[in-house]
Parts: sequence; structure tokens; C-alpha cells
Amino acid sequence: MKSTQASTILDEASSPATATYEDRKSEFIAEACHVESAQEALAFVEAVRQRNPKARHVAYATIWGGGAGAGERMSDDGEPSGTAGKPIFDVLRAGGLTDCVVTVTRYFGGILLGSGGLVRAYSSAASSAIAAAHRAAIVEAVRLRLVVPYALRERMVRILADCGGRVADEQFTDVVTQDVDVPCDAVEPFEAQVREVTAAGVTPQRVGESRLVRGMGGE
Repeated sequence: MKSTQASTILDEASSPATATYEDRKSEFIAEACHVESAQEALAFVEAVRQRNPKARHVAYATIWGGGAGAGERMSDDGEPSGTAGKPIFDVLRAGGLTDCVVTVTRYFGGILLGSGGLVRAYSSAASSAIAAAHRAAIVEAVRLRLVVPYALRERMVRILADCGGRVADEQFTDVVTQDVDVPCDAVEPFEAQVREVTAAGVTPQRVGESRLVRGMGGE
């Protein structure tokens, strides 16, 4: 299997990345943060509205999840159709972003911008907020379950780290049950190393899909 990669914004809803764009006295304030569901995205949009009661519009776009759980939403919030939410969404899609929401709050300056001007303003504001955000790569992964004796626990963790994976959960009884996330393109090498180290005594069980977040060169 080959891993696919997207990226996400790490900034939290309590301290989103922000940027401002101005055109003919209208001010566009963009805010971007990490979310993992439609509910979180809509809660953030509502919080932005509450902070900006005099704003004319709060347009937004959001993408979340992966695989069967993926979703997306956008809203022009009263702007002409396709001139606000869609430009923001296009910026997210062009950047390969997921698990995030971007709002653009407009304070109307009294001069109409026309459809082209609105598209440019909302797109520029969203792009600037994303450029200001902390970002990380998302790597598609497989979740595996290992049942190992205590004596092999640390060895499994080292093999996992060498493959770029992480421990998602551990349960301790008379043995150690580890749920681990391994990048798709490293699953087969990881399984082979586990079998070799344990003389085929441990067989990783594939229990689902997952994703890993990795830094992007100091962003």
C-alpha cells in the first residue's frame, strides 16, 4: 500500500491563525483553526459571529475527516452565491487541507466590490490566514493490534518508531496489548520485522484505518 498525504492546521479554536485584507474600505478578517468534525467547525463559526456582532457577513469553509468519515461545508452567509464560501473552500482544497475551518468576517465599507472583487477578497483573506497558520502533514495509516509479552514491549516500540509509527493505546494484563498506527507504505516492513524478532510468535492484526500528524519543516 502507498501512503497518501494531506495537511492540516494545528492552531486551536481558542487561538486561531488570523489575517486581514482590505479593499475599498471593506475589511475582511480571516481566521483559521483545527477541527475534527462538522460540530466543531460550526461551533467555531458561531463563536466568530458572537465576537463580531456588527459584521455584515461571516462566510466560511471547512473540510474534515478521511475515508468514509470525510465531509465538507461552506457558506456565503448572504454574499452573492459562489463569491465567499466557494473561494475559501477552493483555497483549502488547493492546499490539500483537511480537519480545519476558515472563516472570513466582512465589515462592509459602503462600496460594492462586484462578484470578481468579492471572490478575490475572500480568497486572499483565506490564503493569508492559512499562510500564517501552523501546519502539519497528515499521513494515512493502518491501525494494527499486537499482543506481546512484557519482555518484548520496548522492542516493539523501537521497531514502530523506526517505521514512523506511534502507539495509539496499550492495555496491560498478563501480556501487553498494543494498538499501533503505522504509515500505509511501512505496514509490510513493520509486520515482517515483528515476525522476525518474535520468530513468528506475534502476528499483527489489522483492525482499521488511522492517520498520523507530522510537522512540516518548522511551519
